[in-house]
Amino acid sequence: MNKCSHHFNGVVWRMEIDPVTATLFAEIRNEGEKLVSFASINLSSGKVNFAALTTDERWLTGMEAAFNGVLLLHHYESAGSPAHKGLIAIDGESGQVLWVDYNRTFDHMSKNGPVCFDNRIQPRKLFVADIKTGTNIHQYNALIDQEIDTGVVLPDMVAADLLDDTNLPQPAFGNIVHKLYYKGYRIVSLHALNEGALSQSLYIFKGEQQVFSDILNTGIQKLQPEAFVLHQHHLIYLVNRDQLNVINLEN
Repeated sequence: MNKCSHHFNGVVWRMEIDPVTATLFAEIRNEGEKLVSFASINLSSGKVNFAALTTDERWLTGMEAAFNGVLLLHHYESAGSPAHKGLIAIDGESGQVLWVDYNRTFDHMSKNGPVCFDNRIQPRKLFVADIKTGTNIHQYNALIDQEIDTGVVLPDMVAADLLDDTNLPQPAFGNIVHKLYYKGYRIVSLHALNEGALSQSLYIFKGEQQVFSDILNTGIQKLQPEAFVLHQHHLIYLVNRDQLNVINLEN
């Protein structure tokens, strides 16, 4: 197994994976500086395409989706509103802006491109856009513009006392673990209570042998959601919310 790590100056708020190019994009938020930035990492090579990429709007910007080598960003209508507004298309390798449209809003991603609508037109009409240029291709048709398969696999949440194939290194707090199987590997994350402190750990087993472990969070106050995801043969997880780790399970 090969592992690469990337540390960011802020909390990894969201991740998106482009299923076409196997590129991982991260949205990093630094609350103290009120600054949001974006990073692009090629999962196959481990290469960082870009990091600390920012837009003219320092804080009210976020990720929508990633597809076919392009990252889509959005603004917010206002600081107090979760509603998205506008689209900014970023080349996933160079970080260059491909196009901007402040009148359209993202609805969802289809296998033919992003499905968007023009805020100025009522009732709302959905169109599929060319993600490289922003040009509308055709009006959205659910029969042909089906949603894409991102290839991201989430672990199952199970009761620890029902596991019959893994001897856990320590008792699972709350009796809950997240587990996932991949080509002979068993990947498990759990919370543990040690000397009154709650922590979250990750373990990888090959057969009956533990081959890897990592501490994901320490001193936390409550149970965290699933700690890892799998894309193709890449195991992806965060440590302390500011370090992104990728393990290649086929090397």
